[in-house]
Amino acid sequence: MFFLSAACFAQVAATNSSSAGDANMAVFGWESAVHDFGKIKQGVPVSHEFKFTNTGKTPLVITNVQASCGCTTPAWSKDPIPPGGQGFIKATYNAASMGGFNKTITVMANVENGFKQLSIKGEVTQE
Repeated sequence: MFFLSAACFAQVAATNSSSAGDANMAVFGWESAVHDFGKIKQGVPVSHEFKFTNTGKTPLVITNVQASCGCTTPAWSKDPIPPGGQGFIKATYNAASMGGFNKTITVMANVENGFKQLSIKGEVTQE
């Protein structure tokens, strides 16, 4: 009986320490995670800068940023963002094809779940 009780308490302690680790993670505080370009002219690349604040307790480190297609080029803050500090993800969309678009940008970082997805959308027209 004693060994069974000790095993149960050990599992509770492990769960609590895991939660404490999550509380110390970096956290994205986005101004907005979606940007609508509206109607844009074909053949003219457009850009948007997603801005964020690290609202966590440890420096936020972005390890990679990937766009859902080759038509979108990302750029981002390369240095660690301290707690309370600000950073950016810039997405440039090459408006080559006519019609509507909805693209995602995946940001890998030391945050809960390991990533955050951003989205750009709009419609490419001739005018």
